[in-house]
Amino acid sequence: MLIVMIVTLFATVALHQLPSVVALDVHLLPQLAAKHNVTTVIVFGDSSVDPGNNNFLNTDLKGNFPPYGGNFVNHKSTGRLCDGLLAPDFIAEAMGHPPIPAFLDPTLTQADLPRGASFASAGSGYDDLTANISNVWSFSTQARYFLHYKIHLSKLVGPLESSKMINNAIFLLSMGSNDFLQNYLVDFTRQKQFTVEQYIDFLSSRMIYDIKMLHRLGARRLVVVGVPPMGCMPLIKYLRGQKTCVNQLNQIAFSFNSRIVKNLELLQSEIGLKTIYVDAYSTIQEAIKTPRKFGFIEASKGCCGTGTYEYGETCKDMEVCKDPTKYVFWDAVHPTQRMYQIIVKKAIASISEDFLV
Repeated sequence: MLIVMIVTLFATVALHQLPSVVALDVHLLPQLAAKHNVTTVIVFGDSSVDPGNNNFLNTDLKGNFPPYGGNFVNHKSTGRLCDGLLAPDFIAEAMGHPPIPAFLDPTLTQADLPRGASFASAGSGYDDLTANISNVWSFSTQARYFLHYKIHLSKLVGPLESSKMINNAIFLLSMGSNDFLQNYLVDFTRQKQFTVEQYIDFLSSRMIYDIKMLHRLGARRLVVVGVPPMGCMPLIKYLRGQKTCVNQLNQIAFSFNSRIVKNLELLQSEIGLKTIYVDAYSTIQEAIKTPRKFGFIEASKGCCGTGTYEYGETCKDMEVCKDPTKYVFWDAVHPTQRMYQIIVKKAIASISEDFLV
C-alpha cells in the first residue's frame, strides 16, 4: 500500500525567521502588507497546501468528496485534504483575501489573479520521481504552470506592474514528507541508488535548485516548511504496529530539516533571498505531547473513521468525530482546520516587518 498524500503540514508549525528580529503584531499584517505592496501569495508543494489542483489530474490522490470540506464554506469538498481551510487560506484571510484558489480551478477569474494562486499537488515532493509515482504535478511542472500564471497576470495588469507584484509576493514552499514516506521507503528505486544520508543530500540539492528557479522567476520572499515528525502520524504508527511515534522516521525528518535550515542560510547569502523557515517538527511534537495546551483532547488518531489508517479515498463517506476542533489530525495524515488556524496565528506573529519590506 503506497503511503500517499503525506503532508509537510504547513499549518502545524511555528515560523522562525533566521535572523533575530522583532515579531510582527498579527493585527498589523493587513496594513503592513498593503504598505509594502505585498498582495500576492504564490504556493507550491503537496497536499498540505493543495486546494484542489489534483481534482483535475488523472490521479487517485484527491479529497473532493465528503467528509472532506465539512467545515469549509457551504460544507464544500474543494479538494483540500482537511475538514476546512488550509494554512495558506488563513494567511490570505489575515491579509483580507478569500481562500487561495487552485490554479486549475475553473472558477478562477482574471480578477482573482492579483491575489495569487496555489500550484501545489498532493503527493508531490522535491524528487520528481515522487510525483511521477502518483501521477501528480512535480515541482518542475508546478513551476511551468506558474509561468502560465505570470503570462495571464501580465496581460491583466501590464508587464511592469506584474513584475512588481511577483517580486513583492510571498512564496510558500511546503513539501518533503512524500519523498521519504511515499518514495524512498515504499518504492525501492531510490533505496537501490542512495543510502538515507545520500538521499537527504540528493533532496537538499534538488531543494536548492528549485528555490533558485523560483528566484529566477521573480521570488524575493520565501517561506519554506520543514518536514514534520513523520513517525508520529497515525497512519505511520498503524502501518508499523506501534502506539508511539516511530523514532527512526522522526530522526530522518530531523536530519533533513537541519539541511533545510543550512540551505536557507546559504541562499540568503548567495542570492539575497529573504527566507523564513517553518519548524514543523518541534511544534507538532509539542501538540502531540501536550494536546490540552492547544485545546485538543485527541492527538494520537484522526477524526475520520477509526482515525488510524483512513485518508483520501479510504476516508470517503466515512463517519467522523463529533467535534473536529478537539483533534490534531483530521484523517490519518492531515491536520484539522483548527490546527491550521492555531498555528497560522503563531506563524504570522513570527514574521518581521523586515521580511515584508
